[in-house]
Amino acid sequence: MKPIAILETGKPPADLADSFDDYPARFRALLGEGVPTVRFDVQAGRLPDDPGAFQGAIVTGSAAGVYDDLPWIGPLLDWLRAARGRTRLVGICFGHQAMAQAFGGRVEKSDRGWGVGSHRYEVHSDEPWMFPRSKAITIAVSHQDQVIVPPDDARVIASSAFTPYASLAWDRHEGEPAVSFQCHPEFQPEYAAALVRQRRGHRIPEALADEALDTLARPNDRAVLTAWIRAFLMVTPPPVEDDGSGI
Repeated sequence: MKPIAILETGKPPADLADSFDDYPARFRALLGEGVPTVRFDVQAGRLPDDPGAFQGAIVTGSAAGVYDDLPWIGPLLDWLRAARGRTRLVGICFGHQAMAQAFGGRVEKSDRGWGVGSHRYEVHSDEPWMFPRSKAITIAVSHQDQVIVPPDDARVIASSAFTPYASLAWDRHEGEPAVSFQCHPEFQPEYAAALVRQRRGHRIPEALADEALDTLARPNDRAVLTAWIRAFLMVTPPPVEDDGSGI
């Protein structure tokens, strides 16, 4: 099979880097042994020349916001628009927001505040790559920004009261499909907890941080979402008929 491009848009905080893998390494572990990958340091200006040379592309999380005036964000959004339909796209957290912004939606810092800990998303559709089936998933999250307005041609496939547009899918047009998730299936609970502890009291209110740490100690559905992402990237789903519902 062709390799998977991992578009690295951020790195773990410096004081956690020695204790935890970087984001490309986590996605390589998510994909499993035997799946070839190529890492692209997006902040350094590296992007795949030919999206069609790859089985798919994963856009990682980042501390940046898609609206930030950083020299690498505009080229990334342009690349996503050019790559759409030519290779399967998966966006995670910042990647989810970048895809929404690139494809006509809007992302802002949410007035709901920090999303941290493990959040539960209701799943609204049975996609062909969703095996095992689940009506909800509980996954680690870490974000302030949210998709406020989804692109017109996106389907909302998972949501919560806190994150109404938690997962989006684009598959009504010719070419390869795309999907994105606000949550972090690549985060081990230990890493998500370390992030919360690092930010507790100065970036994240103490009470919210303590609640988040409690949720991260409970069971999660990382294995389910990991299986979904692997299936999405490896197996060609049949086209989805547009029923006009938008969900």
